[in-house]
Amino acid sequence: MEDKVAVLGAGSWATALAVLLAGRGCPVLMWSRRAALAEEINRQRRNAGYLPGVDIPENVHATVDLAGALHNARAVVFGVPSHAFRETLRAALPELTAQTLIVNAAKGIEEDSLLRLSRVFAAEAGEERLCRYVVLSGPSHAEEVGRGMATAVVVASADPAAAGEAQDLFMTGSFRVYTNPDVTGVELAGALKNVIALGTGIADGLGCGDNTKAALITRGLAEITRLGMALGANVLTFAGLAGVGDLIVTCTSMHSRNRRAGIEIGRGRTLDEAVASVHMVVEGVRTTRAAYRLAAQYGVEMPITEQMYRVLFEHLPPRQALENLMSRGRRREMEEVALAAVAWRYDRVQK
Repeated sequence: MEDKVAVLGAGSWATALAVLLAGRGCPVLMWSRRAALAEEINRQRRNAGYLPGVDIPENVHATVDLAGALHNARAVVFGVPSHAFRETLRAALPELTAQTLIVNAAKGIEEDSLLRLSRVFAAEAGEERLCRYVVLSGPSHAEEVGRGMATAVVVASADPAAAGEAQDLFMTGSFRVYTNPDVTGVELAGALKNVIALGTGIADGLGCGDNTKAALITRGLAEITRLGMALGANVLTFAGLAGVGDLIVTCTSMHSRNRRAGIEIGRGRTLDEAVASVHMVVEGVRTTRAAYRLAAQYGVEMPITEQMYRVLFEHLPPRQALENLMSRGRRREMEEVALAAVAWRYDRVQK
C-alpha cells in the first residue's frame, strides 16, 4: 500500500489536516464535492473561502474523484461535517480495505438516530471494522493548526494499535497527539461542547461578562459529564483535552463558529440569520437537538442544553433563558457528578 493519505472534505478542518499531513511528507489526496474548489486548491495552493492565508503544499492534490482519492490510501481522514458522515462513508466503503486506518475528525451526533459517529461507522461497515476506527478530537482550531501553532489533541480507538498508528501519523513538533481508549467519552465531549459554546456566545451577545461565561463553561462541563457517564464514558475523559480543553477553546475563541453564531443570536438575530453570518457549518445547532433528546431518553438533567433548545427551536428570548438558568432551585455543586462517578466506577467493577 502506498504512503498516501486521503482526506475527505475540503472545509477548514479538512484543509488544515491535509496541510499538517503534507508537512510530514505524506502525499495527500483531498476529496472535494466541488470541482471549482478542487481547482482553486490545485492551481492557487489556497482555500480562500475556508482557510484564508494558509499555503497548501504541493504534495496535496485535490480531486472530485472519490474512488481515485481513496485508492491504495493507507489512511483515510473523514473531515466532512457530522451530518454528512454516513453518506460519505457509504460512498467510500467499496474502496476501503480491512487494513485501512479510518480517522474521523468530525464532532457531532447523528440527529435522526442519536448515534455517535463510531456507531454510525459500525452500522455501515460492520462491528469487526471498529478495530481500525479512530476518532480525533481536542482543542484544535483549523486556523491555528493550518499555521503550525502549538496544539495538543487526542485520538481514541477501541484498539490501542490503531490509536498508536494514528498518533504516529499526525504527531509533529507543533501538533502533539495523546491516545485514549474511551471512544464514547471523546466523541460525546467533542460534540456536546458545541452546545455550550452556542450558549456562551449568546451570553456574550447579551452583553454578559466573564463571570457568566465561566459559569456556563463550568456548569456545561458538569452536564456534559453526566450525560457521558450515563452513556458509559469514563469520567476522566471530560477532564482532559477532548473534554474541558476543547470546551474552553470553543467557548472563548472567535475562531469558534458556534460561539460566533451564538453572539449573533444574543444580539437579536434569528437562528437562520446567525448561521448564515458564519458562512460555515455550525455543528452545535444539530447537536442541541440530539443532546436534548438523549437527555430525555436517559433521564439526565441538562439545564443549559434544555434552555439552548428552547432558544433555538421554540423561540424563547435569550435573556429569558438566562433568567431561567439563574432562578433554578438550590443545588450542591459536586454532588451530582460525584454520585454519577461512583455509579460509573461500581458498574465497571461489576463487569
